[in-house]
Amino acid sequence: MEAKLCDDGFCTHYLIINANEASFFDILKLLFSGNLKKRKFIDCSFEREESFFYRLLIVISTLLQKFLLMMWMPMAMMGRTIENLLNFLRLNGGFRGLLRNIIRGGTVKVVIPDRKAATYLSFIGFTDTRMELDSNIERGNPMYFPALSIMACKAAYNNAAYNQALIEGQWKMEFLGFKNYWNDFLRRPETQVVMFRDKSVDHDTIVVCFRGTQPFNTEDWCSDVDLSWFEFPHIGKIHSGFSKALGMQSSAGWAKQVVSDSTHGERGAPLAYYDIRDTLKVLLEQSPEAKFIVTGHSLGGALAALFPAILFYHEEQLLLERMEGVYTFGQPRVGDDAFGDYMGKNLRKHNINFFRYVYCNDMVPRVPFDGVFKHFGTCVYYNSKYQPSIVDEEPYKNYFSAGGSIAMRINAVYEVIRSFLMSNEYGSDYREGWVLFGMRIIGLLIPGIPAHCAQDYVNSTRLGSLHRLLSHHFHHK
Repeated sequence: MEAKLCDDGFCTHYLIINANEASFFDILKLLFSGNLKKRKFIDCSFEREESFFYRLLIVISTLLQKFLLMMWMPMAMMGRTIENLLNFLRLNGGFRGLLRNIIRGGTVKVVIPDRKAATYLSFIGFTDTRMELDSNIERGNPMYFPALSIMACKAAYNNAAYNQALIEGQWKMEFLGFKNYWNDFLRRPETQVVMFRDKSVDHDTIVVCFRGTQPFNTEDWCSDVDLSWFEFPHIGKIHSGFSKALGMQSSAGWAKQVVSDSTHGERGAPLAYYDIRDTLKVLLEQSPEAKFIVTGHSLGGALAALFPAILFYHEEQLLLERMEGVYTFGQPRVGDDAFGDYMGKNLRKHNINFFRYVYCNDMVPRVPFDGVFKHFGTCVYYNSKYQPSIVDEEPYKNYFSAGGSIAMRINAVYEVIRSFLMSNEYGSDYREGWVLFGMRIIGLLIPGIPAHCAQDYVNSTRLGSLHRLLSHHFHHK
């Protein structure tokens, strides 16, 4: 299907890696031959790749994907079991409460969790159970949108009922919806988005938040490490998995309007980009003073970064005039240098802020491997003490870094120790639960995984003294 897209003129160049079709020996042969056409698991518009280093990256990426795909079923089952068990214990007052309920018998019923209920938390929800916004960060503070955005990103990992109850009940804002969106290439809903409105007498901001990588969904992790791309004229190379998740059409690429899919029949849900774009148009036309921001964590950050790129491509003037900013957290790389130049030029042209937040050794901003894919935008980097700096690129820009390996492990030990001290230093709101502590222990073996959790990003926006840095940035913009 990708070849047809490019033959029809939707992109000029492409490389698609299908790990499902890759045998171990076929992958290894790539190390000794630059002829990509001979590899059954690669579909590309060019004959050869002479760079051994780049072929090595493809080999590593494909092997990682093979392993992740092999683990799909056990990881999914484990994730569902862990989430249900955590919710079961939480709703019944923990081990003691559950034992008490069982002893009481008929007088108190044991509560069985409902995955669609507002009380049901995802695994990410258990790593950071804070729900209230920080009252110290008010509108007008340069950290207001980042702080609101990361809380929305954290909430988006939970179900629709949870998000509605939180946004309307706790935050006193208008809930606009929580939708599952279609992936034309996987032929199933894959992308989730929550929208809400922060409105008062003196401001009106619509928030579009893309849900990120599910921790037990290995297909999501495959997208993060995949090196497949499409190259579009005057735009550059864009990660294929993120394009598909955002709503690129299998029969028409990034056509300005949705066309029917004559090959596969009716879609089971809307396409994300098109439905969000059209919803925003209606809301903005109804409210001339309203503006909007786009945000996302992890995979959601990649989709948030790509969303304005397609608005630029389609010259959606109304939306571009009313977009206040893009705020991503733990975002993987989305495109190449040309794409970064394209984004930088258009962001400046339309005066749109783009801030990419990276906490310390978070592994996801360091994938896919730096080579074809590059970061763009203003990078706000926080170290493990939540001290911020604005940098061109986070330290150790590739996760598999010889220089970063030891430093990351030393820092993982520090974060385990810090886990016991946070509440003493900053108050009970910063106490870390045992679920997150378990993640910190895993981080001793695989550093960078706990750093990707929302807890440290929420802490960064609240504790990092970034006010002066951002004020300086806005002043010199």
